[in-house]
Amino acid sequence: MAERVNQETFQKEVLEADGLVLADFYSDSCVPCKRLAPVLAELEETYGDALKVVKVNINFDLPLAEKYEVTAAPTLIFFKNGAEQDRRRGLVKKAELTEIVENLK
Repeated sequence: MAERVNQETFQKEVLEADGLVLADFYSDSCVPCKRLAPVLAELEETYGDALKVVKVNINFDLPLAEKYEVTAAPTLIFFKNGAEQDRRRGLVKKAELTEIVENLK
């Protein structure tokens, strides 16, 4: 299950992580974010240890959202070994996310 991170834990859980991490910048009031949540859970289950999913609530962690220039929710940022590799905004189809994970893992 995706772990919620904040500004303090983002460094350890995302930037210092080995491998692929998908950071989901979301808002509780965002309908596309709610529709995307089960898709991300499926991806996490499918890829197991090859993909870690973390959630960043942009309402509570605005400085983190600003640092990564997140201007809309949902914004998905893929990090590999701490470096940003890819970014998608809006409701993204599972097939597109799967393709990105396959290319990055």
